[in-house]
Amino acid sequence: MRAVHSVLIAAALAAAVPAFAQQTRIEDRLTDAEFRAAGLEKLSDAELARLNELLARGTSQAAPVASPDVEARIAQAREEGRREAAVASDQGVRPAESREPVESTIPGAFAGFARGREYTLANGQVWKQTDNASIAGARGQNIGVRVRPGLLSAWWLQVDGYNAQAKVERVR
Repeated sequence: MRAVHSVLIAAALAAAVPAFAQQTRIEDRLTDAEFRAAGLEKLSDAELARLNELLARGTSQAAPVASPDVEARIAQAREEGRREAAVASDQGVRPAESREPVESTIPGAFAGFARGREYTLANGQVWKQTDNASIAGARGQNIGVRVRPGLLSAWWLQVDGYNAQAKVERVR
């Protein structure tokens, strides 16, 4: 996606340079809104002077104008990106989640581990056990838990007072 944005910006600049050849400073070429929208207000005076120098040098040479073919490829790349994002969303692919450990409690009664059991944490997260780990006779109220990342995208849930841990996956 960054590559597409870079191509779009380069094409826009290439197309814009000849149109502004009569003016020397970028500040004179753009409206205040365009200047802010491009993020140019963040540049220091030295950076702005360097940009103006580069643009002036570029206008003295024959600057290429984006051809219809380039514009068509840019539009096609943009559309393909939209389609890929829509397909990923339809397939339930979520953006990468944090791999930070979680410390919370299980509000209410805790009755041990069991495959397929869901554990709702006080922070609202819901984790489902995916292995056969068990803790014989484990019981507790408002028990503290830690969920930590493991290898190969695995997550492990451990409750306070027990060394056993269960492999879990996040449901919500």
